[in-house]
Amino acid sequence: MSYRGIKRLLGETSLERKCRFLFGGGLMLLISGSFYFYAQLNSDLVYDQNKTMARLLMSSSLLEKHWTWSEPEEEFVRIIEKMVDDFKPDDLGDYNWVLMKEDLTSADGGSRPTDEAGYDALEQLRKGATEVVRLVPEKDEYQYYGGVYAAGSCLTCHYHKPRPDSKRTIAEGDLIGMVKITLPLERTERALAWNNAVLLATALVTAFLAMLAAYAIVRYVIVKPVLHLKDISDQIAQGNLDLRADIRTGDEYEEFSHAFNRMLRHLVTVQDELREVNSDLDYKVDELAQVNLQLYEMNKLKDDFLATVSHELRTPMNSILGFSDILSSSKNLSDKEKRFVENIQISGKNLLELINDVLDLAKIESGKMERQIVEFSISDLVQQQVAGMLPLAEKKNIDLTWQADEKMPPLFQDPGKILQILNNLLSNAIKFTPEGGRVRVEVVPVGEKSFELVVVDTGVGIRLEDQESIFEKFRQGKSIPGQADTLTREFEGTGLGLSIIRELSKLLGGEVRLESEFGNGSTFTVRLPIKIEQQLHPIDEYDGPVGAQTLDEVSDTEETTKSA
Repeated sequence: MSYRGIKRLLGETSLERKCRFLFGGGLMLLISGSFYFYAQLNSDLVYDQNKTMARLLMSSSLLEKHWTWSEPEEEFVRIIEKMVDDFKPDDLGDYNWVLMKEDLTSADGGSRPTDEAGYDALEQLRKGATEVVRLVPEKDEYQYYGGVYAAGSCLTCHYHKPRPDSKRTIAEGDLIGMVKITLPLERTERALAWNNAVLLATALVTAFLAMLAAYAIVRYVIVKPVLHLKDISDQIAQGNLDLRADIRTGDEYEEFSHAFNRMLRHLVTVQDELREVNSDLDYKVDELAQVNLQLYEMNKLKDDFLATVSHELRTPMNSILGFSDILSSSKNLSDKEKRFVENIQISGKNLLELINDVLDLAKIESGKMERQIVEFSISDLVQQQVAGMLPLAEKKNIDLTWQADEKMPPLFQDPGKILQILNNLLSNAIKFTPEGGRVRVEVVPVGEKSFELVVVDTGVGIRLEDQESIFEKFRQGKSIPGQADTLTREFEGTGLGLSIIRELSKLLGGEVRLESEFGNGSTFTVRLPIKIEQQLHPIDEYDGPVGAQTLDEVSDTEETTKSA
């Protein structure tokens, strides 16, 4: 049998079959080996009986020979031979014996025999063997060769005088002859055949009874409890949790059934608890959904309110800024009045900036911001914005520079939103950079499909724990050492600039990154695609709120302010 067949037989079949095969195979090997060993022992015992019988017949044959030899009258010799034949047992009637001298001549004075087996047996006896046994199946004979050794009584009669024709002197214990006893094998073979038949029948009956016992043990002691547990498990898997295992064997299977029932009861208890928890959770989820719906409606009202109020506030603020410009150009104002007008202009511009940021935030959260995609040069846009920020930088003696890679291709993007991103980044860089610092703008291509807009400053820097929170709404970084628990407002601003930058970057298909060390400046990197498809809706590629002022809207606001 192949390895695959053995594996399928032992490892890929039922427990009952595996137990039957293992138990049955082990019993068969044990029974076969034991009965075979017992048959061999019986065979040896039967042949040993023949050897013992031959030994006994050897002594009686020698006595018979000496008795007939010692009687001078032939009539008495015939009587002795007749008595020996009459007293032979029926089952030994076919045996015969021959007494030969040491030179293989017959003790009766006959010629030397021609049997080669006799020469071989005599040679073994001369080498020290006391007896030689041969089986001759073709003649159906058991031949026994026994050595005759000189005893004291032999020397007093036969060898008390040296033989004139022999130079050999016989001493006590020397080999002087050999007796060949021949027994028929028919009786022995018949006994062995009967013994083997009885053994074979006993082995078959024993194997059959052993297989029946193994089947009963495997079926009712091992497999039946397992099948019972399997049936219970299948019905429990179908949802019938009221069933329990009922095994009463008084052994480990019964203990296992008790453990199974305990586990099942615990499972039912846990399931009931989970059902109660799920019910409570469903109720809380419903409550949370209702609260979320209310929050959504309130947030929508808030967005609408912010958008409406911010939009409505821009008109009076533009009027205030316009009239303040007219007042500042008047020649009849005193120095004190001019300072008042200047304060009005500064506060009005700050308030307008706050209104614009709030309006942008409202558009972002309401998802009403759209992209205006055109083809333009990023170098011209950066140069224009840097030039507009240069006066503000010169007031603080800040070195403001820019550089664009010559290999930058034309962009197919929204220039207004990129301008707003750059404006917020530069405003923050100049605001948080002390006098005498440096601000640098770089435009670097990244592969063939993207570019990076990098703003580097030597300002106060941002703490590591604040670098993520500064992109949230109304947040600024800490600037005063030792105040680690609160966000300070050392510098002016609404805290919406970086939040708007991140949302606009997502809207344009990019992202913003920050690298900063507190006290050693900051580096803001905005990565954007070079070309963005016009037909795509913002929601198709943007998963956050959208919105910011477009370049046209910023221009409209400035024109309205100036006209007012």
